[in-house]
Amino acid sequence: MPQGLVAHERAVRRDFQLLGLPARSWTATVDGPDGRRMLDVVVVGAGMYGIAAAAALWLRGLDNIVVLDRAEQGREGPWLTTARMAMLRSPKSLPGVDLGIPSLTFRAWYTARDGEDGWEALGKISNADWMAYLTWIRQVIGLPVRNDTEVAAIRSGDGHLQVVLGDGVVLHARRVVLATGRLGVGGTHVPAGIDRGLWPDRAAHAAEAIEFDRLAGCRVAVLGGGPSAWDNAATALEHGAAAVDLYVRREVLPQVNKFRASATAGFFDGWAALPLVERWRLICFLDDHDTPPPHESVLRALAHPGFAAHLGTSVLSARRDGDAVELVLGPDGRTASTDFLVVATGYAIDLAQVPELAELSPHAATWADAYEPPPGLERPERAAFPFLGDGFELTERVPGECPALARVHLFNHGAFASLGAIASDIPGVSSGATRLATRIAQAFFAEDLGHVLKVLAAFDEPELESTPFYSAEQVEAQRSL
Repeated sequence: MPQGLVAHERAVRRDFQLLGLPARSWTATVDGPDGRRMLDVVVVGAGMYGIAAAAALWLRGLDNIVVLDRAEQGREGPWLTTARMAMLRSPKSLPGVDLGIPSLTFRAWYTARDGEDGWEALGKISNADWMAYLTWIRQVIGLPVRNDTEVAAIRSGDGHLQVVLGDGVVLHARRVVLATGRLGVGGTHVPAGIDRGLWPDRAAHAAEAIEFDRLAGCRVAVLGGGPSAWDNAATALEHGAAAVDLYVRREVLPQVNKFRASATAGFFDGWAALPLVERWRLICFLDDHDTPPPHESVLRALAHPGFAAHLGTSVLSARRDGDAVELVLGPDGRTASTDFLVVATGYAIDLAQVPELAELSPHAATWADAYEPPPGLERPERAAFPFLGDGFELTERVPGECPALARVHLFNHGAFASLGAIASDIPGVSSGATRLATRIAQAFFAEDLGHVLKVLAAFDEPELESTPFYSAEQVEAQRSL
């Protein structure tokens, strides 16, 4: 480890001492059906939002937790796997997973590692550096993370949740936080007309693992016009693809990223407090102003002579044609042939498609259940967002039918409609984690009030014992209360 980082970690520990962090543990010991102490929280996902959630809980004295991730250490989240951009689009000035502590900011970590000159020379953050920073946050706080651990199911227990792991082991927890990213709300979105029989040898979604080396010398088609589409096109060309055709339904690309203007404390703290009608208007406004690809991604693809972008050209269908893929293109129905298709069309919003929630999701409310928009503002795809409570918890479609839902906190992109962009993108990560941990702490305090009062009553530390005003009789009287 660079000596600058060694010294910086001492500074972090010093900050924690000055702030009294982490706070002392305070929740009740609750035995599970297996006779062991039940976990307070299981966090599923050790990517950016999982680490932020766990850190916020940990610093509040909620240390009876565990973080689970199916990936090996260092491969959590998309940063070194399916995020194929060369650098983050977020500005380097964003604090990162700081939780209000300056020494935990990305800048503090980067400067400690590379010096002030390195920081000044930095343009935008590379994926590798961002992943290294997240790993450092996890390690410097000492979060309990288990890698290579799959969560197969989350089931309702008697006043708790059962977390069934891929190997059959069952963990019992009072609450579960699903920090499972954009894929964690329903998986990938594949448009109608794209034959799933093309997988895996002739097609892949941009959010899946792709062996780009195998595409050397091949013709590649990319479906979509967002950031991921351009980055996948460029990645294929950089790995030797003979040609890449990018098919974009829009005739003109979006020009302004409205989400940058919404990355403020007002949006992060205020969205959830708005009436449903106002939240829906914001959802529709942002929906109507789609996000453009970063100019770096566009220029990266255009740097290759084999690249061609076809605006105003939708892919109506794709099917296998011998060793190739036949595309039917709109609006005129002409055909094109390619060797491999990359579907970069984003993510589905459908809790029914989340495997670990198979038992609970039929009872969960969506925005379609909670709000009927006025004519002209119907957005069926957005109405599929889960309708969450103030602390990211799932809510019941029919009150009283499945109380266990309130113990599941959806700390991923599924929270966008209810709480704003504080569980899916870098700018809102600390705000989101703070809200989540605060609401969970409030819930535990109410549940554990009997335990809290016993601890309060048992506290017996006379302040005046060494003064002339000490009264043993008064101490005993207080004890008797």
